[in-house]
Amino acid sequence: MSEITPRERMVLAAARRIRDEEIVFCGTGISMIAAMAAKRIHAPNSVIFFETGAIDSRLMELPLSVGDPRVVTGASVGTGLVDSFAILQNSQTGSHVVAVLGAAQIDPYGNLNSTCIGDYWRPKVRFPGSGGASDAAVFAARVMIFMRLEKRRFVERLDYFSTPGWKSPKDEAAMYHGRPDVVITDGGTFMFDNDSRRMYLATYFPGNDPRSIERRVGFELDISRAEEEPPPSDESLNHLRNHIDPQHLIL
Repeated sequence: MSEITPRERMVLAAARRIRDEEIVFCGTGISMIAAMAAKRIHAPNSVIFFETGAIDSRLMELPLSVGDPRVVTGASVGTGLVDSFAILQNSQTGSHVVAVLGAAQIDPYGNLNSTCIGDYWRPKVRFPGSGGASDAAVFAARVMIFMRLEKRRFVERLDYFSTPGWKSPKDEAAMYHGRPDVVITDGGTFMFDNDSRRMYLATYFPGNDPRSIERRVGFELDISRAEEEPPPSDESLNHLRNHIDPQHLIL
């Protein structure tokens, strides 16, 4: 197979961490491809769940967004936004859900900003906002986060608090089922310490090393536990490139 790209590594690293029979609450883009890859490669009984109301979709081809009519292809349930979040909030359902999210900024405890950079009332950049991300982070059993590895994204303090992580500025811990589990970047993956709940480097991708990754993060980072991420198989790359996103619409 041709050389793997950083984006392909991210997708397959995420797919590898989705377990069979988990319910994958995913949004538009890279999280959707990761859910499809997991279901095709090693987790055939995983359930793809879209906030727009399609549950257990078969996805014969890649939708361009969660609002694309193709998300309901072969779905077991086709409902609406309110019902989908009611299902997510249900304690029995939520305990099996992994939510796959993205954001503009992340802090050491996995809190996310997807609202703005700079002052809220006079921002340098305005983003779409959290959408359903806050609900998903609160009610899912665990959360996987996609981020580009840059100092401006990995910050000690968020410009705006959009979505809660392990230690949020607001004391809402009693509401949560789960917390951030893994952060997947184009350089490697990060996890959270069981005691301090701070992020640490868990794995690094080939072509990267712990020191170079540390320099791309805007806060103090533990790199002592880092190991090299196992390479994806040719079979998984073939599924990704030739069956899931053959037109490279998102890859």
